[in-house]
This record gives sequence, structure tokens and C-alpha cells, in this order.
Amino acid sequence: MVSFVVRFRFDPEDRAAIAESLRLLTAASRLEPGCVTYIPHVLQDDPGTVVIYEQYRDEQALAAHRETPHFKKYAVGHLFQRMKDRDLESLIALV
Repeated sequence: MVSFVVRFRFDPEDRAAIAESLRLLTAASRLEPGCVTYIPHVLQDDPGTVVIYEQYRDEQALAAHRETPHFKKYAVGHLFQRMKDRDLESLIALV
């Protein structure tokens, strides 16, 4: 299992556009056969920060996710273009 958290910061005026891209990216990502979990969040105390919790069956499923048309369109083509910064934290499950 591959699990990680991605944290993005965006300008507040981009919030509606970011939410729409995340809605579309999430719907398509959850249909991928190797995607176990894909859950975007906005921080309650900082609506300019988005946190996405993702899990994939294995490294191959993650690599396949990053090659999908929806990832390239919504993540690379939109979210990455508007983010102020990005942090990725890889996780190791305890149980």
C-alpha cells in the first residue's frame, strides 16, 4: 500500500476554481482500479490550504494515476499552476 498526504496552498480568490478541479479530479481518481482512497480536504482554520489524503494499491498504481488524462488536466494543468506551495508527506501504516 502507498499512502501519502499532499498539502497545497492557494490564493483565497482561487477557492471556487480549485474546488471544482478537485471535485473532477477526485471523481475520476476514485474510479482508477489501483486507487484505494482519495479524499481532498480544506483546512477549517485556513481555507486557502487543501490537504489530499491518497492511498494506492502499490507503486505501479500510483505511477498509473500520475499518467492519467484527468491527473494531467486537473492536477498538472490547473492545481499545480495556481498553487503557492506544495508539500508531500509519505506515510507508513502502523496496522
